[in-house]
Amino acid sequence: MGKILQVENLHVEIKTELGRIQAVRGVSFDLDKKETVAIVGESGSGKTITVKSVMQLLPSTGSITEGSVRLEGKELTTLSEKEMLKIRGSDISMIFQDPMTSLNPTMTVGNQIVEVLKNHRKDLSRDEMKRRAIEIIDLVGISNPETRFKQYPHQLSGGMRQRIIIAIALACDPKVLIADEPTTALDVTIQAQILDLMKELQEKINTSIIIITHNLGVVANIADRVYVMYGGKIVENGSVEDIFYHPQHPYTKGLLAAVPKLHEKTDKLFTILGTPPDLTDPPKGCPFAARCLYTLKVCRQYPPAFTPFENHHESACWLHDPRAKRMISEVRNAG
Repeated sequence: MGKILQVENLHVEIKTELGRIQAVRGVSFDLDKKETVAIVGESGSGKTITVKSVMQLLPSTGSITEGSVRLEGKELTTLSEKEMLKIRGSDISMIFQDPMTSLNPTMTVGNQIVEVLKNHRKDLSRDEMKRRAIEIIDLVGISNPETRFKQYPHQLSGGMRQRIIIAIALACDPKVLIADEPTTALDVTIQAQILDLMKELQEKINTSIIIITHNLGVVANIADRVYVMYGGKIVENGSVEDIFYHPQHPYTKGLLAAVPKLHEKTDKLFTILGTPPDLTDPPKGCPFAARCLYTLKVCRQYPPAFTPFENHHESACWLHDPRAKRMISEVRNAG
């Protein structure tokens, strides 16, 4: 279909009183037109900072130190803030985690959609902007859109507020939609409705989606491809089928094992022991080495390269190296 977004060798640092946090360390990924890509991992793995770098929405203490972000071939990392303002909301939009902190409590939800149109659709009159806002409120599945246009965020339910956030993000028919934990604060029924809505709208406006989540159920429901992040790096990537049915990296396997199984009765859930690495002093080798059950000496000393599998499936783990496989086989045979 063709790449609409390409991120290559992205490095992001954040200055703190404790030192420089190397939050993103050489991340590369791409997004095809009309594709949905999921980036998964524990809190602190670098997911949100990665997509905020794409949007150039890093905190004042954060900076991209290396790498490239291209939207349809156009380099974004070298653009000024004024140039990025034209792109945010029109070409790339973002759905943030909590609708109550994302929406302005002093403005009606309709006027908040109109504000986006004012910035990016100057060809529309005020009446046309209002009509467009009402259309998009209806498009995201909210009944009585004319009435809802005049209401404030506190007058809407949590599910409705999240739909308004989606409406704001989609007001200008963006080429790329980034959704950062879009269903975290919602109950299971509303989560399913929001995910179905996003898939439906993707077909209608031909947008591409990046979804950030730690909920693997969300991934299974909406994504085409998955990137697994840990310690500021991508450790595995592949199709949804590859990640769920043929995981290769020990961290990916640990994430999947931690998901409760409805058909299994157990008194204790599986957990990945240990804590994520300190990224003010990141490990030299594999970022997961300190928590991995299969760590070799080389894992702590050198970062593993990606090993390719079928269907563009890749995993960065020393256990895939033929020398490691031979050594493990010899140890097992000796035992």
